[in-house]
Amino acid sequence: MKSFKSRWFPSLPLSAFLLVLWLLMNDSTSPGYVALGLALAWFGPVAADRLRPLKARARLTPAILRLLGNVLVDNVRSNIAVACVILGRDERRQHSGFIQVPLDLRDPHGLAVLAAVVTSIPGTVFAGLKADGSELTLHVLSLKDEAEWIRIVKTRYERPLREIYE
Repeated sequence: MKSFKSRWFPSLPLSAFLLVLWLLMNDSTSPGYVALGLALAWFGPVAADRLRPLKARARLTPAILRLLGNVLVDNVRSNIAVACVILGRDERRQHSGFIQVPLDLRDPHGLAVLAAVVTSIPGTVFAGLKADGSELTLHVLSLKDEAEWIRIVKTRYERPLREIYE
């Protein structure tokens, strides 16, 4: 059973963020805007908490920094590769395709982060996930070696996410 605090105030940082955002968007700190902002800052997290029965359980591990580093490095590399594909000759543009990446990650929050990560890398797009979460469909702009892309997703993204969420 949830405590009074977690039931009626599920996320104080989110409430504070919503209040500040509300006041900034309205460009006013008049009592009416503050009162309405407080009501929205309370109601938003309470309503959202009831919509999410499964809570994220992320661990603070060095894997978070490793994942962030991998994403930053791959983002720079992919920006350069996409620029070469776009500015290159026509035959460079004929290597796009879909791949199926088998997954060991099962946590829904980890899968959501994985989808966001692969979509944030230029030249790749999250295209689908099997209903049981066992396989990720990915579209790659420059697909020359499918096995290499599977290795990248599994070692650079999925492995750290498993350490964080499972």
